[in-house]
Amino acid sequence: MKQILFIILLGTGISVTAQPLSLSFDDALRQMQQGNRSLKIADKGIEAARAERDKLNALWYPSLQSAGTFVHLSEKIEVKQPLSQFTDPAKDFVHSILPDDKIISSILDQIGTNTLIFPLAPRNLTTVDLTAEWVLFAGGKRIHATKIGNTMIDLARENRAQTDATQRTLLAESYYGLRLAQEIVGVRLESYKALKLHYENALKLESTGMIDKAARLFAQVNMDEALRELEAARKEEAVVQRTLKTLLNLETSGDISSSPLFINDTLPPKMEFMQVVGISNYLLNQLSLQEHMAKQQVRIDQSGYLPNIALFGKQTLYSHGIQSNLLPRTMIGVGFTWNLFDGLEREKRIRQSRLTQQTLALGQEKARDDLSVGVDKLYTGLQKALDNVRALNTTIELSEELVRIRKKSFTEGMATSTEVIDAETMLSAVRVARLAAYYEYDVALMNLLALCGIPEQFDKLRIEN
Repeated sequence: MKQILFIILLGTGISVTAQPLSLSFDDALRQMQQGNRSLKIADKGIEAARAERDKLNALWYPSLQSAGTFVHLSEKIEVKQPLSQFTDPAKDFVHSILPDDKIISSILDQIGTNTLIFPLAPRNLTTVDLTAEWVLFAGGKRIHATKIGNTMIDLARENRAQTDATQRTLLAESYYGLRLAQEIVGVRLESYKALKLHYENALKLESTGMIDKAARLFAQVNMDEALRELEAARKEEAVVQRTLKTLLNLETSGDISSSPLFINDTLPPKMEFMQVVGISNYLLNQLSLQEHMAKQQVRIDQSGYLPNIALFGKQTLYSHGIQSNLLPRTMIGVGFTWNLFDGLEREKRIRQSRLTQQTLALGQEKARDDLSVGVDKLYTGLQKALDNVRALNTTIELSEELVRIRKKSFTEGMATSTEVIDAETMLSAVRVARLAAYYEYDVALMNLLALCGIPEQFDKLRIEN
């Protein structure tokens, strides 16, 4: 049936406009979180922190390496031993038995002039070895490195939460900014209709001679000005529409309809926000985590004064040219390395790490002071918006009554066109001011909750309204 109606409307030339897409704030929030690139980048940051933690944890495991070597020596490796060291004692022994012997002595002398050569390795050597090393003690470096890795993940999660709070704040500004723009369009449209009706009445009164041409022209000028303001408000609404669609990653061609602006009758005490901001604020938590990492880095640098003890082993998988009786194929042992002096590099690293830790501690103190000022400023903005709404509600009632009286007086010739237009303009300005106060309250509330690290409480305060 709907398709048939749609075809009939097209056939008759009647334009069919798309219905506005109605989105509650919760729906908009879910839509934003699904395709938001800033949140995706923050999620990648968490994955990168986990990868870095796993890389630091690899220090606990043994390392296994394989290496191959081909060596060409300039000379063979061999042992040369002259035979004279054996023949000379033999000659002395023969002389002790046969003092006049010459034959045996001459034979031994000829033998002693020669050198006995034992080859050990050829000039070309080839080995393929498998080496394993397992650090048993590293002065506590691995323990503190693991703590740094875990803290890096917490820091990335805190950054992700801060990014989410920032995006929620942007969403509140755009979402309720759209509602503000739509409401302002409605106010401008009512003002234009009222001034147009006033202009039509002025034309009638001019024709009867009750007002002059100047009064009618004044009404026409203000009607044209109201139309200009209406068109400007519509253009501003279109800009906010595009901004919100970009933030939500929506490609719909229709307009978005948002929920009404709201304001709470009462506010929680400011002290509650002061207490929460000192516990849940993202910046304070990040600085605290960074200080913890700097503290662990100091301990890592201090562990440089201790030796490293490691268990090592070596297995020759292939060997050519080296006999196993000269170089065993399998070795295992325990060794240590101890850096006794490194030109005071360790001391400088420790000092640098301590300065970083101290700087972060000072940063936390400064951040607490700045956050207290921020909470006070935003809370004051909430109170100011609440007071403005209360005052403007009364002003709007009086302005509406004034417009009614001026219009009635004008039709009776008891009031001028200027008085009617001034009353209409004042009513329009007061209505816009009240809408602006609503919007300022909603945005300030989201900013305050995001500053305190509890942006999810925005839904609770909004629903309770």
